[in-house]
Amino acid sequence: MAGNKKNKKEQSNTIALNKKARHDYFIDERIEAGLVLQGWEVKSLRAGRVNISDGYVILKDGAFYLFGSIITPLDVACSYVVCDAQRTRKLLLNEREISKLIGATKRKGYTIVPLALYWKGRHIKCEIALVHGKKEYDKRDSLKQEDWNREKARILKHSMR
Repeated sequence: MAGNKKNKKEQSNTIALNKKARHDYFIDERIEAGLVLQGWEVKSLRAGRVNISDGYVILKDGAFYLFGSIITPLDVACSYVVCDAQRTRKLLLNEREISKLIGATKRKGYTIVPLALYWKGRHIKCEIALVHGKKEYDKRDSLKQEDWNREKARILKHSMR
């Protein structure tokens, strides 16, 4: 019997993606950061109730914080815990990464935004990126390039038949 293995549904480690950041910014550097969360937030993340598209990273007292992301509490969360959906969450980075990001954000036009939340083992990680903004014509060029790549793939697929 070759089919003895159970059909397990492939689960993705990705919790949330920020597609808006890839459209609005040029991504210069990506960094993986840990995230300080409360228990109800982890339960909500397991249920997929998160939005990081409006989030960004701020520097406060020598540490970086994720600001503007929304983790919607579950209805069955503890009744004695006050759940703040837009709470500012601390990012866990080492000193070398912090000093590099501080120097980079002092340059004109650079900011730090979250790109993705994902599971790494039993921990939740946040992929942040050092970015600078796109102009309107850059966004149009990106869309044209994506359309052309899609059309190219379609042509190659039909020519292989």
